Formats: sequence, structure tokens, C-alpha cells
Amino acid sequence: MKFLRFLLFPFSIAYDIVTSLRNLMFDLGFFKETSFKIPTITVGNLSVGGTGKTPQIEYLIRLLRDKHVLSVLSRGYKRSTKDFVLLDAASSAEEVGDEPLQYFNKFKNIAVAVDANRVNGIKILITTKNPEVILLDDAYQHRKVKSSFYILLTKYKDLFVDDFLLPAGNLRERSTGAKRANAIVVTKCPENISISEMENIQKKLQQFKKPLFFSFISYADKTKGSNSILTSNLKDYEVLLITGIANPTPFLKHLKSLNVRFEHQEYADHHHFSKKEIEQIQQKFSKMNIENRLLLTTEKDYIRLYNRLNELNYLAIETQFIGNQKQDFDNLIIGHIQDFSDE
Repeated sequence: MKFLRFLLFPFSIAYDIVTSLRNLMFDLGFFKETSFKIPTITVGNLSVGGTGKTPQIEYLIRLLRDKHVLSVLSRGYKRSTKDFVLLDAASSAEEVGDEPLQYFNKFKNIAVAVDANRVNGIKILITTKNPEVILLDDAYQHRKVKSSFYILLTKYKDLFVDDFLLPAGNLRERSTGAKRANAIVVTKCPENISISEMENIQKKLQQFKKPLFFSFISYADKTKGSNSILTSNLKDYEVLLITGIANPTPFLKHLKSLNVRFEHQEYADHHHFSKKEIEQIQQKFSKMNIENRLLLTTEKDYIRLYNRLNELNYLAIETQFIGNQKQDFDNLIIGHIQDFSDE
């Protein structure tokens, strides 16, 4: 792996020149940034891959939905449609993307839309839905929008300061891009992370002088979908596990911690399952000739598969903050919205 990174390093230099020049043009005002008269909160990262953007957006929805009229805007990764689409009851994951459809299905009374042109998407939402706050999913590098608040996510086991630029590493831009953030959240931490570990990470990130938070992923205590089974009872089942996410490792570790016996079929992130693949999964599950069998997937994959596989179940997840950091984070977001409204 190290040798491959060495071979790809010249391409990373070229990539760095392009992305750095682009950012400089925005910083100097040669490329236009558009700001808006309502709070726009961006959740994003500097790295490719799963840093936990979806559960972080959902955390913000739960925090703000009872206080403000909310809208969520995403690009709709790998969707079949183009331009602006406002989600409705007829929307499918193929048409709008899995994360936006998950938001729409999970939270009522908020508008969810997709548009690769975030400026255009925000303008349409403001005109048609009159939101008080707009949440932007995965828009940290979308410099054409000047968000009022940026939440930068970085994984506990893969901090952006320890990474390299694409293609030698996973960074979309230099780590100095963190200077645009208003807060940094270290995601997917162990729930019992030690104070010394947090202090070590804080030292690595202190150069950016941003409020720093630590979060972990919590799993529901029972499955949803075709069956409602307590996770403490999953050890009594033979499980066929289907995943199509960037990093299923935390989910696998959680199941192993519950002593669950499972066979794992792994697919690429945002995988669009073919008819043949669906048939193969169904056949494999049918051959598990025992009474206590379970077809299990992630919450995000469930959005793409629930109407194509029988007896499908998932475990919901949520972002939680370590210790008393929840109140500090909540106050930071609520305070920003209040300050913005007072201007």
C-alpha cells in the first residue's frame, strides 16, 4: 500500500495544484460565492468515504425541527434524475439518492430536495418552501455557496491531518481547508474514548483553532422493517447481512459485540443492486433452512432495498456526543441561528 501511494504521489501534487488554485480564486473573490439571508448550515468533510454525514444531518434535524421551519438540500449522489427535485411520496432512491430519501421518509414536515447546483436549489427552496434554516448535506467543497456555518467531520481512526491528497490518499483538498470550518467533529469514536486520546487528537487539530467535539454512533436496541427483534436476542438468529456503504466495519463490530452469527455480503458504497443480485440474495436467504433467520442491512441500504427484498430488516443509528459535549454543541448551533436572526 505504501509503495502504491508513493507511485501515485505525483498525481496528488497535480491534484493539489488544481484544488488549491480553485480555493484561492474563491478566497480572492475571482470566483463568486453566494450567501443567503437565512442560516445555511453545511455538513461535510475533507476526505472521501463515510465520515458520518447522514447521522450528523439527522442530529441537526432533531435539534432544530421543533424550533424552526427546516429544509435539507443534497446533491443526490448517483441519482438518475438531473437538476432540482423536491422529494415527495412517489420519490425513489434511484431518482433522488438514498440519503435524501432517508431524510424524507424519517422526518415529516421538513422539505427535502436534491440539486447539484446548490445555489439554484437554495433559491428554489426559499421561494417555494420559505424555510427558516437550510441544512446542506456534503457541500463543504461546494464553494459557490457561502454557508453561514460549516461543520467539518473527521473520523476518529482516519483524521484528515494524517491523510494525503487524492489519489495517493483520501483528501479532497489540503487539510488547510479546515480553516473554513466553524466547528470540527471527530466522528465514530469509541463510546468509552479516554481523556488522553481526546487530548492527543486535540493537539493534532489545535492549529485550526476551532471548537472541537467528539461523537460516536449509537445503534437502536431493536431491528426495524419486517421484524422487531431486540438486539440482545439477535444471537439466537442466523443472519444474512447485506451492506453497500463506504465503511461497514463499525456495524460488523457492533454485531460481533452482540455475539451475532452472520454471513456478510458486501457491496460498494451507494451500490445499485441489479435484478440478478436481488435474486441471488433472496435465494441465499431462502436456503437458510432454519426458523430463526434474519435478513439484515444498514439503515441507508434499507432505503434502496426494502421494496425489492422480502423480510428485510435494519438497525437504525444516531450520532451521540461524548459526555457533556452535547449541550455545548447544541448551544453553538442554536446560538449561531439566533445571532444570524439578530443581525
